[in-house]
Amino acid sequence: MNEALNKLLLQWQPTIATVGFKLFSVVMLFFVGRWGAKQLQQIVRKILTKARMDASLISFASQFSYYGILFLIALSIMGQLGIETTSLIAMLGAAGVAIGLALQGSLSNFSAGLLLIVFHPFRVGDLIEGAGVIGIVEEIQLFSTSVLAGDNKLVIIPNSKLVNDTIINHSSKGTLRVDMVIGISYEENLQRVKKVISEILASDPRVLQNPVPEIGVLELSENCLRLGVRPWTNSRNYWAVHFRTHEQLVERFRKEGICMPTSKQDVHIHSVTAPQSVN
Repeated sequence: MNEALNKLLLQWQPTIATVGFKLFSVVMLFFVGRWGAKQLQQIVRKILTKARMDASLISFASQFSYYGILFLIALSIMGQLGIETTSLIAMLGAAGVAIGLALQGSLSNFSAGLLLIVFHPFRVGDLIEGAGVIGIVEEIQLFSTSVLAGDNKLVIIPNSKLVNDTIINHSSKGTLRVDMVIGISYEENLQRVKKVISEILASDPRVLQNPVPEIGVLELSENCLRLGVRPWTNSRNYWAVHFRTHEQLVERFRKEGICMPTSKQDVHIHSVTAPQSVN
């Protein structure tokens, strides 16, 4: 019995040694490869952080490098186990094409997200206008962008809509011009009105004095003289300056007796006497 067992072990010894070596190689490849993937992920993150790249790009690139290395390790392990990887890669390619056709919209959003992350036309915290939405960017993801609208509603916009639409970044330069139109009567003293408006703008510390606020005649309309008032302020103070300036204009104009005409229309009624019939 022992002699037969020894013969069997001698026969299977090369096979056992080969299988054991392959299993040892697979285990070592898995653990060493995963450790190497984590190290590469940290290296990519450090390099991009030192380069002051966008946080979304850093996160995407580090995760892509990590899972990319894991995918290559999986192919190597299958090769060590004798699994034909060529046909598997071909099957994955065919499946990828089929999935791509089925998920065209999602892939479009994904590619658009990559464009937003790489070229960053806007960043988190910027006030933007795009895809029919105006608000502050809260998060940029691979498939969508979260924007907080002025009424505190969180709007999730597909990235493809943003990329294919005109994007207006109100925060990119740090300052904005507040465009206002004020109507006054033709009988008013233009220089006095401009002086009052200048005093109102100078009294608001949020209004920048460089560039200097512009006040001038914008249009000669039928009912009034329309003045263009254009102060500059920081992006975050845009609406505060807009509201405050209009309120101050109404109060000061009333106090100074400056007339702000409203649209009106004169209606004349003519009475017509019907002719008397002749018998």
